[in-house]
Formats: sequence, C-alpha cells, structure tokens
Amino acid sequence: MKKIEEFTEKGFASIDNIYTKKEVAHLLYQINQTNTDKETFRKSSELFAIRQFLKEVPEVVSTIFNNNLIAILKHLLGDNYFVVKSIYFDKPQTSNWYVSYHQDLTISVDKKMPVDGYENWTNKQNQFAVQPPINILENIVTVRIHLDETDENNGALKVVPKSHLKGIYRPETIDWSVEREEYCKVQEGGIMLMKPLLLHSSGRTINNKQRRVVHIEFSNQELPEELDWSERIRMS
Repeated sequence: MKKIEEFTEKGFASIDNIYTKKEVAHLLYQINQTNTDKETFRKSSELFAIRQFLKEVPEVVSTIFNNNLIAILKHLLGDNYFVVKSIYFDKPQTSNWYVSYHQDLTISVDKKMPVDGYENWTNKQNQFAVQPPINILENIVTVRIHLDETDENNGALKVVPKSHLKGIYRPETIDWSVEREEYCKVQEGGIMLMKPLLLHSSGRTINNKQRRVVHIEFSNQELPEELDWSERIRMS
C-alpha cells in the first residue's frame, strides 16, 4: 500500500475517503449531544477539546472504527493493537491559537511510579503523563480523523518530513538549510497518519473555516508491569 510506505518513510501520510459524509455528520451529531461540563473538557474562544475522548463519548466508537480504519491499523500494527490516547479538537473559525514545532514525547499512564527510563512526569486534570523510552514512542501510530477539509489556512499541520528518524529532535536545533516544511492537507472524512516523533506545528486560522479533528494514538507495546496505559482500549 503506497500510503503506508509513505508513512513509514516520511513519518506521515494523508489518506482520503476513510469516512463518508454521512459518517462524518453522525460523528459530529454524537459529539454535539455530549455534556461538556466535565473536567476532561476544555472550552475557550480559541479551542474546544475533549480529552479521553473515546471514554467520554463512547457512542462514537462504532462509527470511528469502520472497516477502512481497521484495515489500516491491522496493516500497521497487526492484530493486537489498542488505543492509548484519544482527544477531540475543535479549532473555531476565528481562532488565533497556534502550536509551534514540537514532538509528542509523552504518554498517558494510570499512575506515577519510579520506573527506569520514564521521566519528566506531569499531572494535569488528574491525568499522569510521562516521557517513556524512545522505543515506546517509535511504535506509536497517531491517526488524525478530519471532520472538516483542512489546509494551511485553517490549521493543517505543518511538518518536517523524516524528522521522526532522528530521535529526540529539539525544535531550536532545526537546521533549515537542510530541513524543509510541508503542509498536511486533508479532506473532510480523510485521515492523517503520523509518528509522534515527527516534528509538527499548527498555524492560526485565517480563512474563517472550522477545523475539527479526532486524534487517536495506537500501540501494540506493553509497558513495564508497574504501569499501564491510562486510556487503554482494545479494539481488535
């Protein structure tokens, strides 16, 4: 599959037509029916987000995990993959919110424990996050489901191709005489596959169009026995 090869080589790939317009509309309906008063919801003029999305809005699971997505996940991770993190992002039409270049270096776990190789612990909204050994990050697959057509004018991710192959890559050390940027345009109902170690950023919205994305991270790797993934959901 050409797109899978592209993902492996470049650290990202966009695949269109994973969801029909009817499926997208149904997902948005289910999200809009949700009680937003919980502490896992973040609401501001710049961003609306639902953390632990699949646990907070379980109604969406059957729609998200259609045959198209399951086939891709099995191709990438085999039969024993599971969800390790899920977030819904809604970037409003007038948002000036942006994120500078970074790698996704932490995972969500069920508790804080002293474990060799696990460092830089944080605790936000009663959720523990930690930076694991790099092999754990290398085996995570991020799927970003786009519920709106997205380009450079409404917050499409901007990435540095192949940067996922360089380990921990600090943004302040990027050599732009060597590296290049690429926008990840995705159609409504399409997905973007991404490696967490890929350097990526998100710009401001300048075309008055919304950008709604379901961000789900998958793995088939077990953590040390002292820890477990906090959002672990087996879908296969």
